[in-house]
Amino acid sequence: MEQSKRYAEASAAKENAARDPYWYLHVARATDLSGRDRTLYRAFEMLPGALSIATLAALVLLALLYPTIAAYFTIVFAMYWLFKVGFLSIHLRHNMRRLRHNMSLDWNARLSGLKHEKIVHLVLFPFSSEPYEVVEGSIRAILEAKWDPKRIAVVLSVEARAGEEQVRVARRIQETYGSRFLDFLVTVHPDGLPGELPGKGANLSHAAEAARVGFLDARRIDYRNVLVSAFDIDTVVYPHYFGCLTWYFLTAERPYQSSFQPVPLFNNNIWQAPMLARVIAYSSTFWQMIQQERPEKLATFSSHATPFVALLKVGYWQRNVVSEDSRIFWNLFVRHDGEYRVVPVAYPVSMDANAAPGFRQTVANLYRQHRRWTYGVENVAYILFAFMHNRKIPRALKVRAVLVQIEGFWSLVTHPLILFAVGWMPLIVGGSAFGASVLSYSLPVVAKFFLTAAMFGLVASAAYSILLVPKRPEEFGVLRSVALVAQWLLVPLTLVAFSAIPGFESQLRLMTGRYLGFWITPKTRVQLIPKPALKPHG
Repeated sequence: MEQSKRYAEASAAKENAARDPYWYLHVARATDLSGRDRTLYRAFEMLPGALSIATLAALVLLALLYPTIAAYFTIVFAMYWLFKVGFLSIHLRHNMRRLRHNMSLDWNARLSGLKHEKIVHLVLFPFSSEPYEVVEGSIRAILEAKWDPKRIAVVLSVEARAGEEQVRVARRIQETYGSRFLDFLVTVHPDGLPGELPGKGANLSHAAEAARVGFLDARRIDYRNVLVSAFDIDTVVYPHYFGCLTWYFLTAERPYQSSFQPVPLFNNNIWQAPMLARVIAYSSTFWQMIQQERPEKLATFSSHATPFVALLKVGYWQRNVVSEDSRIFWNLFVRHDGEYRVVPVAYPVSMDANAAPGFRQTVANLYRQHRRWTYGVENVAYILFAFMHNRKIPRALKVRAVLVQIEGFWSLVTHPLILFAVGWMPLIVGGSAFGASVLSYSLPVVAKFFLTAAMFGLVASAAYSILLVPKRPEEFGVLRSVALVAQWLLVPLTLVAFSAIPGFESQLRLMTGRYLGFWITPKTRVQLIPKPALKPHG
């Protein structure tokens, strides 16, 4: 029996190697594999959750057995958090300066000395059940951008399961605006194709192939001149997006081995969104701005841009994963044997804040959205498995990438829970002896001091958020502006409820094999703001 098992595993490995040396690029979960590969991938899937559980369990056990040590740990950790907030605030401030500076530049003028005339921008919009107004706002913003629309092609890719009404929405958009672009395609992504997980990745890949056949090949356009912007359907470009992107592409050290990440602002509907949604929207934006100042940790997120030749090399976006926006970077990184990077583009695009008509539905939607985002932890198993099979990637590069990813998802879950829950366990389970000690009285005082000091970092966040907010509509009074500052008091709640807990659930789902499907964030707008205004520098 054992010999038969080994023979089957060896045969499967030979078959994989024979068909494609990069066969592992399209693995999504352990169930896609068999034999030893499946066991190994399953262990990798369990790793993030196991680390988080072990960390939190160890701290609880420490509080039970050695409450004094646990109390000192909580104080030291609060100090560490203070320094971390300060460190990240510096990065945020630097990126805000770059963002405002880039907003003040005439990017078309900067391109005057570069050969950019042959560059074609291909914009992919996968969409499902979003209303006409959302789609129209995104298309109209492209037409109003400071770039010749005759050098832009658009693909609206409708999910077939959304029904004929959404196809009619796409056709209506095409009839109204299509003639003003170089090309405008409407395609319907079939439902239930083999090997696909219903979601954005499968739809994007369908749209990209439709563009290749129906546009690029039909017009004999050189793939090397095509930049693909993969947008959410609610993505609204700022005026110089295409000029800025073109400049970064033409001046990149390795343009065909680079993806380009703008800053996502979730403020199309920010004045209409409830306070909780606004805090989370700006927190997500700030985190992406911070990551732009640490390009070694930056992966593609949400709306991003990639050369078409690079996408073609990996078969476009992976069709069977939830986190297609970050997975495409790791697909490209592995396929290029580690010689691939994300170029931070300190220039914004804007999307909708996650808001629903009622508070309870808003909370539910926020949780589901962040559970989907934190499900990017599925990339950890993929990276480890791919690195194991690709021996061309330098070992130091592998180690750094793995540690960055594991630490990021581990701290996402454990740090908020330690700060606001587990760290206070000595006061609860420390016993009468610890309760009578001076340390039991000092712990809340000292820890709260450092946490309060860290909260001053939110003052800077409040100031930056004002710079990112579009002009206040007339129907809202001054109190709504005051609320934009006061809302940051909700951050401790949002860190736990919409970061740590959904992140922990994502890790537990992977750990137990209860894989998550793709959830589409509903788009609801009371009023469309096509081009939110960011105050430029100077």
